Amino acid sequence: MRIDSHQHFWRYNKEEFGWICEGMEMIMKDQLPGHLSVELNKSEFDGSIAVQARQSLAETDWLLKLADQYDFIKGVVGWVDLRSPALEKQLEKYSKHPNFVGVRHVIQDEIADDFILEKKFTEGINLLKKFGLVYDILVLPRHLPNTIRFVEQFPDQTFVLDHMAKPYIRDRKLSPWKQDILQLAKFPNVYCKASGMVTENNWQRWKPDDFTPYLDTVFQAFGAERMMIGSDWPVCRVVGEYPVIMNIVKDYLKNFTESEKVKVLGGNAVKVYKLKS
Repeated sequence: MRIDSHQHFWRYNKEEFGWICEGMEMIMKDQLPGHLSVELNKSEFDGSIAVQARQSLAETDWLLKLADQYDFIKGVVGWVDLRSPALEKQLEKYSKHPNFVGVRHVIQDEIADDFILEKKFTEGINLLKKFGLVYDILVLPRHLPNTIRFVEQFPDQTFVLDHMAKPYIRDRKLSPWKQDILQLAKFPNVYCKASGMVTENNWQRWKPDDFTPYLDTVFQAFGAERMMIGSDWPVCRVVGEYPVIMNIVKDYLKNFTESEKVKVLGGNAVKVYKLKS
């Protein structure tokens, strides 16, 4: 299967989606499965992984209901309260759903840069392996040193780095992001999504070559065996429409082997998230 490893849905309201700011008017409206299915078909993708956009159990419930209704939603990376005494009960409940494949917390929005190392949080992460769940890591470049310390504690837990940790593409800056990515990738249980790049660039003036040094870095670090394509739809729409965004990575892969392309365009997502056809 060809899988878009990272996209979102929402019913838009200003209170819950305050991060959608001036210049993002085109996504200040409902973004639902009916809209995405058209784009997937155009780009010849078989399915997607829906990732939480709100930090609530209601968000997880809603995404799983959508997965029940739409076959192309192959997996849901939801939210649970990783610091809650009730975490195990939450995981028991959601892991019964065949489409619940992983968990994410929006680390990039936490005030403390060392939030990812807090004892209650790491105790929660420790429970994920019991339920066969992936943890998606959403951080900024400044969080990478602590992310490396975090991952080191969990050699048996599968991690996926979202959006390549949002490198400084707009500033054409590689360091220290590059060095930290190379260090993080030394842990074989960490995978990476080639996603979210376009919104880290200049939204009005950009070209595909802008992303090459950053893609070179993550493919050097993780190899095609641990990379997966993701659109970050509908957020990507502030820069360009779905086929344009997906073609950045697809075109980058033109000199890769067919086997490597298959892995990046879906095979790795299927394996890591244990997706059903």
